[in-house]
Amino acid sequence: MTRLKNWTFALVKLFHSIKDENLQWQEKNQEQENKLKHNRVLASKALEADLKKRSVQLEHDINLLRTKNETELTLFKTKCQQDIKDYKQYLTALDKLKRSIQSSYTHLPEAVAFTIHHHAKHLLNQMWEAKDFEQKMLHEMQLINFMTTVHEEARRYLEGTSNTSLPEKTLHLIQRKQINSE
Repeated sequence: MTRLKNWTFALVKLFHSIKDENLQWQEKNQEQENKLKHNRVLASKALEADLKKRSVQLEHDINLLRTKNETELTLFKTKCQQDIKDYKQYLTALDKLKRSIQSSYTHLPEAVAFTIHHHAKHLLNQMWEAKDFEQKMLHEMQLINFMTTVHEEARRYLEGTSNTSLPEKTLHLIQRKQINSE
């Protein structure tokens, strides 16, 4: 029994010595462990603060972009509405041009007036759809030249100062445009 007692005592002593060593190690490293815990808490709070700061900045940036996009969209819508209004005014002017041709050249078949009107609409659409500014200006000048020629010929015919009963210059411009496009 003494052996068992000695063995148990040795085992308890070993257990206590391990616990003592562990306790001494903890005492020795407790300050460092506390510093680590403290640094972890500080790092966690710093990370949380940085994330909040970035979140606020990101939200601000998103709001700026949203405002900028809403402004650009509003401007674009306004521009499109103005473009539509301008286009409608052009079409109204072309309809007046057609009526002017019909009233000036009452002897002409309606198809001629419609052809002139159609050509003017074609020039308008080319001008409207041009992406390049120079091309847009070129088409606009062609439209202005065409409409001026039509009006001038109609005016001269009505005044009786024209030698022909047809809008020859206008028809020549249509023919020339068709030849150039082929």
